[in-house]
Amino acid sequence: MSLRAAGFDPWRFDRRVVWDQILLPLAAARSGAQLLHCTSGSVPLVCSLPVVVTVHDVAWLRGAQAHAPAYARWYFGTFSAALWKRARRIIVDSAFTRDELVSCTDVDPERVSVVHPGVDPMFASVSRMPQPAKTVLCVGTVEPRKNAAIVIEALRALPDVRLLCAGPPTPYQTECVQIARRLGVAERVEFLGYVEPARLLELYASCTLAVAPSRYEGFGYAAAQALCAGIPVLAARSSSLVEVVGDDATLLDPGDAGAWSQAIAAILDARQQAEANAAERRPAALARFSWARAAAATAGIYKAAL
Repeated sequence: MSLRAAGFDPWRFDRRVVWDQILLPLAAARSGAQLLHCTSGSVPLVCSLPVVVTVHDVAWLRGAQAHAPAYARWYFGTFSAALWKRARRIIVDSAFTRDELVSCTDVDPERVSVVHPGVDPMFASVSRMPQPAKTVLCVGTVEPRKNAAIVIEALRALPDVRLLCAGPPTPYQTECVQIARRLGVAERVEFLGYVEPARLLELYASCTLAVAPSRYEGFGYAAAQALCAGIPVLAARSSSLVEVVGDDATLLDPGDAGAWSQAIAAILDARQQAEANAAERRPAALARFSWARAAAATAGIYKAAL
């Protein structure tokens, strides 16, 4: 069963704490459940049920969220990490995150299990119809670790290419705009903000290729979604992205703008072949990132936790 408080929006920080530490443990105690699975990394300080927690990444502990307020960095970093030790089992999205978690906390490695999360089936329904315009799509929160600036820099050598960034902004977006203006490519960079699912599917269907240039990812949903949508993908050779894309995408140095320019140009020069390769690899990605597979693995972890 899924626990929720009707009419309560936990996305603001203070409400999130109220949910995590008061409303969630009360709801869990009243639910009749045998186990509580906290799927967003934060855990109640006091809970009457055994707990399984999913830790998507340890960015809060690695300083990758330096733009966030100090109280948020403490709560989602040091405070949450202390509570992970109490969990019966810890689920992580990738082997990279498992290694990160073990290296920067003192949790028992034997209680940590890797389960790749599933990708929403709606991405399997994407019917590719790339538009004639040369468009690069970058999906994700516009924050420093997502590294959109390297793609903006790459545009200098690609005069007829546009970059669309779809995701909520942070102050880093202002920095990216300034970089684009300085390089003379601002008119070819568009920040769309958060987009509704239907619009996101349109972007996946119509773009030329997708990029995942992040310096730090616990999993790399944008890359996995693009693979499942059958899009040619370029990804950074960093963190979990190496594991997530495997041999299904070209991996690039996250700091080498020239390499990104060349790789984008290579796809543009052979669009039909790149599209065919992405389509051929799509079924394997859909199988690898299916929710049925993730659910079966998670069920086994629940049994071990009880």
